[in-house]
Amino acid sequence: MEQMGSGPELAATTGEEHGVTLDRGSPPENSESGAVTDLSSTSRPHRGRVGETLELIRANPTGRMILRISVAIAGLAVVALGILLIPLPGPGWFIVIGGLAIWALEFTWAKKLLTFTRRNVRAWTSWIGRQPWPLRSVIGAVGLVFVAFIVWASVRVSFDIDLITETRNYFGW
Repeated sequence: MEQMGSGPELAATTGEEHGVTLDRGSPPENSESGAVTDLSSTSRPHRGRVGETLELIRANPTGRMILRISVAIAGLAVVALGILLIPLPGPGWFIVIGGLAIWALEFTWAKKLLTFTRRNVRAWTSWIGRQPWPLRSVIGAVGLVFVAFIVWASVRVSFDIDLITETRNYFGW
């Protein structure tokens, strides 16, 4: 590989800025020549450039601190928005889990909580799928009643409008 320039230009082309080398052409000195040494690149091929960029940022103590603070603030903003949207019908919990995924980029506790959440949502979904249709219908009906109650309570508290009374008046009951 031909290297032209020096200083920041050389560091940008070789990845040697902040003491990090991105050379994947030869195995590390302490490994056998045929062994796979970087399991993260084989088990997580989606990491790619994003993972490399995060590792470059983490290699610098200042970059690591700025990354952690940025991830904490972004995750907090997304989780707070999700919590505000939970009482309303829509993707409130989905947004909270998205904020948790943002936190999981930098915080081990968030990664563990996200893994726990995914495992239990998959277990619940699998359990529901194995149930007979009458039971699934009852669970769906209970879910709809719950959502209807949340909508009624939200409108009642937010706008001081009782939807049940308004519906009765509208239809003349």
